[in-house]
Amino acid sequence: MTEIKKGILKKIYKKRDPWSHKYDFGHLLVIGGSKQYSGSPTLNALAALRAGVDLVTIASPERAADIIASFLPDLIAYPLKGDYLNKTHLDELFKLTQNKTAVVVGSGLCREKEIIEAVIEYLKNVKIPCVIDADAIHAVSIDKKILENKNFVLTPHTHEFFILSGIKVSADLKERIEAVKKFASELKTTILLKGHVDVISDGKNFALNRTGSSYMTKGGMGDTLAGICGALLARGNDTFTSACASAYINGLAGQIATKNLGESVTATDLINTIPKAIKI
Repeated sequence: MTEIKKGILKKIYKKRDPWSHKYDFGHLLVIGGSKQYSGSPTLNALAALRAGVDLVTIASPERAADIIASFLPDLIAYPLKGDYLNKTHLDELFKLTQNKTAVVVGSGLCREKEIIEAVIEYLKNVKIPCVIDADAIHAVSIDKKILENKNFVLTPHTHEFFILSGIKVSADLKERIEAVKKFASELKTTILLKGHVDVISDGKNFALNRTGSSYMTKGGMGDTLAGICGALLARGNDTFTSACASAYINGLAGQIATKNLGESVTATDLINTIPKAIKI
């Protein structure tokens, strides 16, 4: 067992070459959003940029993409025709994926049949590392074979873990560890089970993350975690290291943000404290 500590930051944030340039530290694709949800993929992207990825492109249905494009000039928004993701968008998504180094998929997509089918088809064919979160976890639960031989990180909370595995876990840490290790081994993938203590396993190794705060119940704080993890994958880190480090960073940023804000903390407050959390 590994308890995740600050030292993991030195493993993922190494001294930069003075001649470093754009794309050296990754280009992340975020696939998320829908007619009613534009915030989730935006939080993915902003957290990823704060975690050190060079570029983020967000592919979202038109209304969400338009909102995202107007939010900050740092964000690249690609509009997908219509209100929701569907299979007609796959060709565009595969083209967008070609020059990317990692993907985050799932935030704010919704769970209509056509959306789920599109996510499954995309994940079957994608070759680069992916963070699978939120609504994309529901898609994977229908066809778990798409996880085989892929560099994927799944980031479920307790209910999503049940949807995925059929296993109901309590707050008992030993029970959670055994369930995550067992299921990660069966799926041959990396799972980050979010909670008061995060449990991470790739089926062979497992680690615990104890950073965080009981105030981190606000909507969007899972989106920031997925974005950070996507950034670390895009920078070339392996799935297990990325999952461990992102849990640590997101939790520590949350601790810092809630120290003064308490009940008033938001996901955007957490994003603003990521620079302090990753300071080595």
